[in-house]
Amino acid sequence: MVDDGRGGFARASWANVLGNVVKIVVEGAAGLTFGSVALVADAAHSVADLVASLVVLVWGRSTFDEPDDTHPHGHERIEPLTALFVGAVIAVLGLNLLYESARGIFYGVDVAFSLLLLGALGFAIVDMYLVYRYTEAVNERLESTALEALAADCLNDIYTSLAAVVGVFGVLLGQPLLDPIAGGLVSLLVIYQGVDIGRENVGYLVGASPGPTKRAAITEILQDHPAVEGIHDLTVFYDGPVLEVEVHVEVDGDMPFRRAHDVESELVASLRGLEDVGDAHVHLDPSGIGEWKDQRDR
Repeated sequence: MVDDGRGGFARASWANVLGNVVKIVVEGAAGLTFGSVALVADAAHSVADLVASLVVLVWGRSTFDEPDDTHPHGHERIEPLTALFVGAVIAVLGLNLLYESARGIFYGVDVAFSLLLLGALGFAIVDMYLVYRYTEAVNERLESTALEALAADCLNDIYTSLAAVVGVFGVLLGQPLLDPIAGGLVSLLVIYQGVDIGRENVGYLVGASPGPTKRAAITEILQDHPAVEGIHDLTVFYDGPVLEVEVHVEVDGDMPFRRAHDVESELVASLRGLEDVGDAHVHLDPSGIGEWKDQRDR
């Protein structure tokens, strides 16, 4: 299963790498030939996307490595770290696009219209859409935050290419300012997506809480067990993209040791069965002592 996940991750990453390479060549050639700043900028945008895709390809696969002496809890945090890098790249590219759009609005643009410009942009849009769909299809099973970030970046590429299409039609209609205006609007969306991806994955890296809904679901699972008389000191936090659960559970103090062991195993299995929960640590306490800091009786 690990090998299958690693293989799918690698194939989706390679699809993003190759898709960006082709887009850079086609848009860059057309943009340089006809003096289209929009196409050259879009191709330059994809150069940074290519770097991000390569980082995910080389670095992100480590998340599938088994736990070892240096990483006893596994390598899952590498995945949100790579996604954070992609989010930062997206945000920086959005800021650069906003800057270039502002320059175009204030100083104007100089571009010669050609149907080849529209052809190059059409090719780029189809190219990125196919990469996006493939990445999303692979990630339905893997649920990788790094691949999710790459998919979002593919959508950004489509939006920026559509903005360039608006600009090219603006040249045809004698309104070249449509190019930087459309680019400025798209740049705000790109910046927002980059910041949103970064914020989500920072939460994964720093061990943030998933919020009250997931905590309530975990509490319900614990309290529904017939042997549980109360819980306390419940902690739920992200360890990479998956959740860790730590909890003290109160049971009958006279319960036989073997039965207590079975109760603990049942609770751990139930918690691990919840979506997003990677591991659970349950400590059994005799009920009624009241020495804990965060008692939650049934």
